[in-house]
Amino acid sequence: MSGELWTKGALELAADIKAKRTTSRAVVEAHLARIAEVNPAVNAVVKVLADDARRLADAADASVSAGGSLGPLHGVPFTIKENIDVAGQATTHGVPIFAEAIAPSSSPAVERMLAAGAIPIGRTNLPDMGLRIHTDSSLHGRTKNPWKSERTAGGSSGGEGAALATGMSPIGLGNDIGGSLRNPAHACGISSIKPSVGVIPDTQTYPSPDRSPAFAAMAVQGVMARRVADVRAGFDIVAGPDPRDPISVPARLTDLAPGERLRVAILPAPPGGSTHPDIATAVRRAGDALADAGHDVVEATPPDIELTYLVWAIMLFSELSDIREQLDMVMGEGGRTLIGRILEFFPRVSNVEHYLAMSQRDGLARRWSMWFEDHQALVLPTWTQPPFVFDDDLAGADGATRILELMRPVLPANLLGLPSVVVPAGMADELPVGVQVMGARFTDRRCLSLAEQIEQRLPGATPIDPRP
Repeated sequence: MSGELWTKGALELAADIKAKRTTSRAVVEAHLARIAEVNPAVNAVVKVLADDARRLADAADASVSAGGSLGPLHGVPFTIKENIDVAGQATTHGVPIFAEAIAPSSSPAVERMLAAGAIPIGRTNLPDMGLRIHTDSSLHGRTKNPWKSERTAGGSSGGEGAALATGMSPIGLGNDIGGSLRNPAHACGISSIKPSVGVIPDTQTYPSPDRSPAFAAMAVQGVMARRVADVRAGFDIVAGPDPRDPISVPARLTDLAPGERLRVAILPAPPGGSTHPDIATAVRRAGDALADAGHDVVEATPPDIELTYLVWAIMLFSELSDIREQLDMVMGEGGRTLIGRILEFFPRVSNVEHYLAMSQRDGLARRWSMWFEDHQALVLPTWTQPPFVFDDDLAGADGATRILELMRPVLPANLLGLPSVVVPAGMADELPVGVQVMGARFTDRRCLSLAEQIEQRLPGATPIDPRP
């Protein structure tokens, strides 16, 4: 499969199209053929936009022939998670009740990808309302991990993760309130960025354009791809304020200066639960890669990390408790079961307790910000275990507990609005291991640069053919 168009990254494809080494139509056809070949095995792409993609590809090729101005992803296909608005298409959130919920306009991220010349080729799967870290939709069914079909592809952007890992798409859009951009990157062996809150604008039409406090504070849109350079390219395209998102800001983003050497902390086994030894090893290997690049790498733990897990849970699960009846009306059995079990652990707190949690969040953000003055980045697991067997999150109270334990490293970045980039760094149980590169707010580009240095020494293995 080496050298086939669907194996190439987004930037490589854009360069080939611009140089007339290939055409956008040929690139689109290669990815449509790849979807037809492998999607039945993984169920990642739930809507193929073949006719529109071909039409846009022909227009892109005409622009190349005419010598027109070309965007950075001119003629390159991309995929979009099905809870992101695309004008004229359904924003289904993975549930039947929104199967015909047609978006009147596109989200800012989609608009910016289109303006950069990228071509939508498909919509990707997610769990009901994006509220599981395992992708199984009551509208579209389960997405399978392409490395081992009985394992989860992660969630909630699991369709994107599996599509990218198998070469059905070179770059895609997802979102994240509890690791949803990073969980599938770990599970499927790709890269992604969860940006600082406010860097990429976030809008939605359904179920409401007005976000709840927890979602406004912690949810973000982001970019996924097989290689960090493509994630960076997508990030540079979609970042920046938009008046439709009052939280978005014109942030000045810190990058790694040429030749700059940092003090980087690694946390191979985060407090609060167990960590698979091969995952701890992957974090140490990532640290070794950064040490080889000249950085001062030390083992260190940010302040009160276990408290970040609890405060994140109070913020999100209190809101889910308040809308439990509405969720039960729209979600399938799996989603209802999981939410019910989680809320047994985290029942609705009082207004006073919620106020105290919000105060704790502010204090945690201050302490972590000061900690990042001494440690300019943190490398830690994404999950502390390999991808689990599908529906293990529904295996009684123990299943829900295992899921909350393994996903704990992704939670601080959501709670505190921090950037976090996932890059593959090893294997565990014959499945990929993604490590997070996390930093202070608005150091998004520096996190990307450090992740690229890890990737240079520990290259990923995707795209792959789906395996049994």
